Parts: sequence; C-alpha cells; structure tokens
Amino acid sequence: MALGYKARKRLSLLVLLVGLPLYILAAVSVVGMFDRPPILLELLVYIVLGFLWMIPLRKVFLGVGKADPDADPDSYPHDPVDPGAGDDKD
Repeated sequence: MALGYKARKRLSLLVLLVGLPLYILAAVSVVGMFDRPPILLELLVYIVLGFLWMIPLRKVFLGVGKADPDADPDSYPHDPVDPGAGDDKD
C-alpha cells in the first residue's frame, strides 16, 4: 500500500518532530554506556548513527519536497524553478 502525498507529508513531520529526537536520545544513551573511545572514533560513530536513521525512512521522505501531484497546477502563482516566471513585462 503506497502512502498518499498528504499522508507521507504528515508522517515525515511526525518522524522529524517526535521520532528523530527520541532516536538521538537513544543513540547518545547507547554510546554513553561504553567507555569513552578516542574522539575520532566517537565522531565516526555519531556520523554513522546520524545517517542510519534515514535508511528505513527514505521512502517516506522521497517526493515530500516536490509539489503535490494531485493539486491543481493553476493554484500555484508561479513556477519556483523559473526565476523569470511571474514577472510582468508590459
């Protein structure tokens, strides 16, 4: 079952506002349970954990930054890709 655009957008906001802070707390807690490694190794662990949360959620975030495919194209006042669009040249 594929998620619709609005459902994907709501789920991505929920993940970013609730899930990501919880993941950060869990990652810091797990790393804190071990003896302090050298600073470069600790940095590497945090970088890997920083990217690890995105892998299972990439399908949710794909396409969220794009325009709603179900929306009426006439409802948009201008094309954000074309900087010259919307300029009235009489």
